[in-house]
Amino acid sequence: MTLALVLGALAGAGALLCWRALVPPLVPLDQRLRRVAGRELAPIVEAPGLTGALGRTLGARVGRWAGALRLSGASEADLRLVGRSREQHLGEKVLLAMFGLVLPVLTSLLITLGGVRMSFGLPLAASLALAVVFFFVPDLTLRTTADEQRKNFRHSLGSFLDLVVIGLAGGAGVESAIVDAASIGGGWAFAQLRQAFEVTAFTGETPWSALARLGAELEVPELGELAASVSLAGSEGARVRESLSAKAESLRDHALSQVEADAQSATERMALPVVLLFVGFLLLVGYPAVDAVLTGI
Repeated sequence: MTLALVLGALAGAGALLCWRALVPPLVPLDQRLRRVAGRELAPIVEAPGLTGALGRTLGARVGRWAGALRLSGASEADLRLVGRSREQHLGEKVLLAMFGLVLPVLTSLLITLGGVRMSFGLPLAASLALAVVFFFVPDLTLRTTADEQRKNFRHSLGSFLDLVVIGLAGGAGVESAIVDAASIGGGWAFAQLRQAFEVTAFTGETPWSALARLGAELEVPELGELAASVSLAGSEGARVRESLSAKAESLRDHALSQVEADAQSATERMALPVVLLFVGFLLLVGYPAVDAVLTGI
């Protein structure tokens, strides 16, 4: 009895670890609001613990053949948006693959110690399958987080455009209005804009060229569109204040519609547990009657 309880607890712990590895925890509401407001940075920092150690050693070694075989599964734009180095990402992939490789073997050993005989082929196939699945789980998580960060960047871009419009209305030039607007705001998005504009002091390129380059690096097409609009004002003297104001309003409308769509999707997902609970209730209520009919026959 005790051995069965221990095996059940270990199996439950393994299932919980698999669930936490496949499904990331939900972000608290206050932290999500800080991201939307653009007050949260995402610097590239080294992860503590075993993942950071693998990033320094095993991740760097694996990076050579993984890059040759195109198994890294992460673009430079996604890594920069999340604030993660490629070595750290590869270390996490290898760590999860090793976990998936060992978990079925350990589970089969515990079941064998409990007195249940199992074939060797089933744990081996499960180990290989879990190792492959867990190896690509960090890529999916990285892509999801990067898309969320791009969404937050678009929210901050609307505020940046409002500041640029205010600077232009105050009589500032196009270049000074753009640079001053980036220096006023706070958060990760404005930090990226300031860094891009600081580079122009050494390279001699225009601020709108820096915006286009930053949009290509982060894969945010709105920055390229903004750079094209601002370049007309900077090179040909076109009136761009009304265009930027309309662009900021368009970004806000798009963000609002996206939030409404996400809320509608979450509402639809909330109906699934209720439906499953109702189906379970029907099975619980109807089972005695069905069993009595089948027994009577």
